[in-house]
Amino acid sequence: MTDEALLDLACRPRGRAGALVLAARQRGMAVDEKDDRSPVTEADRAAERFILAALRAATPEIPAIAEEEVAAGRAPAAAATFWLVDPLDGTREFVKGLGHFTVNIGLVRDGAPVLGAVAAPVFGEVFCGGKGIGAFREDGRGRMPIRVAPPPAEGLRVIASRHHDDPARLAALLSGYKVGEVVHFGSALKFCRLAEGRYDFYPRLGPTMEWDTAGPQAVLEGAGGRVLTLDGAPLRYGKPGFRNPPFLAWGGDGPGAGR
Repeated sequence: MTDEALLDLACRPRGRAGALVLAARQRGMAVDEKDDRSPVTEADRAAERFILAALRAATPEIPAIAEEEVAAGRAPAAAATFWLVDPLDGTREFVKGLGHFTVNIGLVRDGAPVLGAVAAPVFGEVFCGGKGIGAFREDGRGRMPIRVAPPPAEGLRVIASRHHDDPARLAALLSGYKVGEVVHFGSALKFCRLAEGRYDFYPRLGPTMEWDTAGPQAVLEGAGGRVLTLDGAPLRYGKPGFRNPPFLAWGGDGPGAGR
């Protein structure tokens, strides 16, 4: 299967998965706590079951690793090529009735995310792309290519986590750049706003897991952006425990923009 066909496959389940998530919130649901004290709902589990069934039916040769299966101790081992699925990224936003949550699907090959899809159900948006493929957004107006944009003369448009970054550490990092504005919200939608040129810089100093970032990173890189660790190396995948280090996601002119 070509990468273009795999990208189409990644984009395909997002509509039904998003509908499952929205329906679960509308009818109300219990919120449970996992061992790491993060929240999980039936919406997470229902969307994950649907996505995994679709991926495993179409590509049985590619392992599919998903957040809730990992939490339950049922994940297959990572291979040279594998899917990463976060059925509901931004669960805290979701249970509060906010719109900044996403459904993320990414394909990793040889440690790098090569393609991905991110759905934002409340906003009716889907972002798909990959390095060497390009990136696009689908919404009520159809499908449109997206591309990162240079930062404005006023300084970097920064987007940061609402819940997980240390404010003092974030302020210290941003002091080395010319910053025009800083906004905060949850979920992988931050990557997508960089990819479409609405923001320039997303520093992530708090914890993330690989399923949080694989699909979104692929979309951003397809749109011309980059995701680097604090020492300037590309953010890689298949790490022990699937835990990411802090990273800097760049749109615009990339690393060093606004200095």
